Amino acid sequence: MERILCLGSGNAGTTNALRVLGTKAGLLVFLGDTIKCILAILVIRFMYGNSKPDMIYLYALYAGTGAILGHNFPFYLKFKGGKGIAATAGLIIAFHPVFLPVGVFLFFGAFLTTHYVSLGSLLVYAGFMIQMIIVGELGVFHTSREILIEMYTITLFLTGMAYWKHFENIKRLLKKEERKTYLKKSNKGEL
Repeated sequence: MERILCLGSGNAGTTNALRVLGTKAGLLVFLGDTIKCILAILVIRFMYGNSKPDMIYLYALYAGTGAILGHNFPFYLKFKGGKGIAATAGLIIAFHPVFLPVGVFLFFGAFLTTHYVSLGSLLVYAGFMIQMIIVGELGVFHTSREILIEMYTITLFLTGMAYWKHFENIKRLLKKEERKTYLKKSNKGEL
């Protein structure tokens, strides 16, 4: 893994694995990063789902946040991990089914039209933040105002962290210098 971190962008995430190692390896990294967040949330649901129904979404959000933080800042890689987008996909998949269609639409809509993974990732987070507030205010989570505020705060933290981790990408997007990624053709020659 440390050798891979020296290649491409130096990032330990899916996009760099896709570019450096190819589509199959990139998809395997994506699945691993996604599944670790899904498993964290499933464990919480198993442990507390029946006994704390008003708290389960908050607990799930904390579990997903822990998985994302562990991905972004792994101690075994000197706290130099990925940007947390594949792990966030796991959070969105496992958190509540209402979030998945919007996340898929935003990511693939942006990615398939521009080939900018970063743009799709940033749109997913913006959509997740907006949707969290809308769904919360509609009463879908069946919890108190205090818990909703805490959930909004955690989601805002995750969104802010994603934008911070993508700061260089945002600068390149604004300058129209961001690197494109393709699924079907080789990305290896673009390093």
